[in-house]
Amino acid sequence: MDGTAIPRLGRGMKLREDKTRNQWVVMGPERMFVPDEIALEVLRLVDGARSVDAMVDDLAARFAAPRGEIMTDVVAMLDDLTAKGVVTA
Repeated sequence: MDGTAIPRLGRGMKLREDKTRNQWVVMGPERMFVPDEIALEVLRLVDGARSVDAMVDDLAARFAAPRGEIMTDVVAMLDDLTAKGVVTA
């Protein structure tokens, strides 16, 4: 996935807050997982309208971190989630 890609959650996948357990979960057909804090920050930006570049710019500004490092980590995470069918571009 490159910076111009516009990721969105895959078909049937939803990011939801589980208020009973006080945590966020990603739910899909016959699967569910709890993202860690970093993955959650990225997944909250996956809206089907924002490019990877825009997501990285947002994260770099909010966390005052080097853009290049964030880009590497975000692309790796999105590629992994794409391979698992959680995200599409």
